[in-house]
Amino acid sequence: MPTGLRQGRGSTSRIPMQKKHVWSQVDGVLLLDKAEGLTSNTALQKARRLFNAAKAGHTGTLDPMATGLLPLCFGEATKFSADLLDADKSYEAEVFLGVTTNTGDREGEVTATAPVTCGRADIEAALPRFTGDILQVPPMYSALKKEGKPLYVLARQGREVERAPRPVTIDALELLAWKAPVFTLRVTCSKGTYIRVLAEDLGKTLGCGAHLTALRRTRVGALDLADAHTLAKLETLTGDALAACLLPPDRLLSTLPAIHLSDAALLRFSNGNPVPAPADVQGEARVYGEAGLLGVGVVKADGLLWPKRIRHQAA
Repeated sequence: MPTGLRQGRGSTSRIPMQKKHVWSQVDGVLLLDKAEGLTSNTALQKARRLFNAAKAGHTGTLDPMATGLLPLCFGEATKFSADLLDADKSYEAEVFLGVTTNTGDREGEVTATAPVTCGRADIEAALPRFTGDILQVPPMYSALKKEGKPLYVLARQGREVERAPRPVTIDALELLAWKAPVFTLRVTCSKGTYIRVLAEDLGKTLGCGAHLTALRRTRVGALDLADAHTLAKLETLTGDALAACLLPPDRLLSTLPAIHLSDAALLRFSNGNPVPAPADVQGEARVYGEAGLLGVGVVKADGLLWPKRIRHQAA
């Protein structure tokens, strides 16, 4: 029987055998401007296919309703994606006053309405109460687990369970626009901050309730939306033009100090052993050799640089 054809027993039918897809080794970081309506995983898989990348991951999700910066990692960059999970983030959030929903955003069912009697000055006066270290009660429609189940599963069953307040930090709140009953905020905050909850809490403070109607992420750590690409644009590119959209893996680590190792120290570090560290570096650092990024190390109290994550070096 010819190669690539399969014949059933007692049958003369010839069925072409499907070829297994061969992925490529692609290393780098893609700053994606995620479109509304896509889950983060769907956006990741679409980008992965465009680059034909064998390994891919993202650095934290955006809700389908949200748009904006979604850093994606391919190949060796996936080893360092966790370093962005703790990074501060910036958003532009649109808040609708006078209407409350069960999800805290426009995708939920309306649970209450109230007249909006506040003005711009009232909104600006309320913002300082939510700036700095605050406590937030996680929403029922979230992926946090209770009794072994995500909260959103319990919420869809009509159940509401007690949630412990969580500490978060909101570094800055700026009122960008106000046209009753909608205002737009710029928010800079720590990981784990729920912008939906912030919108709801502001609505309670203003006495009329509120929900989130739009959310756009503009920054993650040192990565900026201005450098991001849409899927629609990427789909028009091929070859070198597409590859040029990828950033090197160490862009994920740009906020860490850099340490450059000599050949002898490089070999020890690459084999998982500590090496002497510069006196002016403490904590985590990105580590380089002649061939580029080696990985991430940690300078401990003993003055030594200990490997934390090591990048695979091609032979």
